[in-house]
Amino acid sequence: MSVQHNEMNTTDLAIMREKINKQLEALILRLKAPKILIEAMAYSLSAGGKRIRPILLLTTLEAFGKKMDKGLNVACAIELLHTYSLIHDDLPAMDDDDFRRGKPTNHKVFGEANAILAGDALLTYSFELISSIDEPHVTNEMKIELIQRLAKAAGAEGMVGGQTEDLIAENDPSLTVEKLENIHYNKTGKLIIYSIAAGAILAGATEEQLTQLEQFGYHLGIAFQIKDDILDVEGDSKKMGKPVGSDQLNEKSTYPALLTMEGAKRKLTDHLQHSLRYLEKAKINHDKLKQLALYSINREN
Repeated sequence: MSVQHNEMNTTDLAIMREKINKQLEALILRLKAPKILIEAMAYSLSAGGKRIRPILLLTTLEAFGKKMDKGLNVACAIELLHTYSLIHDDLPAMDDDDFRRGKPTNHKVFGEANAILAGDALLTYSFELISSIDEPHVTNEMKIELIQRLAKAAGAEGMVGGQTEDLIAENDPSLTVEKLENIHYNKTGKLIIYSIAAGAILAGATEEQLTQLEQFGYHLGIAFQIKDDILDVEGDSKKMGKPVGSDQLNEKSTYPALLTMEGAKRKLTDHLQHSLRYLEKAKINHDKLKQLALYSINREN
């Protein structure tokens, strides 16, 4: 399902990644905290992530004709929180992974206790960062809504709840595709939806536009997870920065396992098409968001 000629320009992606990376580095350097904690936080933040979530926020702002800098700190807050989740996911008590993005996982370098604390610090810093935005265009009401939405997307009714459901569903022969989709809606989708919605809120979107963009994010989030499942079977371990086949080894429930690889790819196409239909209904300058969606499902890692 390659549509690479319609994907987002790699130069645009690189510029946004560089902007996000520089801001993340500055945010960590300004902290007054124990040296090992700063090092552990910076280690995982600088591990070379795709930055899809913060880029979604910045691209949404741009689609409304707003400057990307308006959302940079909220974009970085999302990446702080996402990175915390990766550190904790890799722990022996969770997925027990030794490598992430081609580098030893955080607990392999700093030990389990410091990895847990680094994750805790990244999580809490994300909320501090949003609450301390001092810009006239970001009202207190906006900050409260952004914080509430992020807490819900990442907490018991979102990412953490989805991770819990995922652990429960391991090696469950009765698991249905509908249940798996709900797991990934919580575990992966809600933070992707938040990334798009946060950009829309900062841009002053109407309720109708916000509703359409949330549906765009829902289907994009499921498609993103299906792509992850496919890559874990068909991906190149060098490009992915970790061994393939870990889902099967850990008895994870995945779309290819439930639907076959061909069925998973069909489901991916269905969700992508749904996402793009909702994006068009938002009535914004959506070209780059469309290109970013295509990039996210054609990626190789």
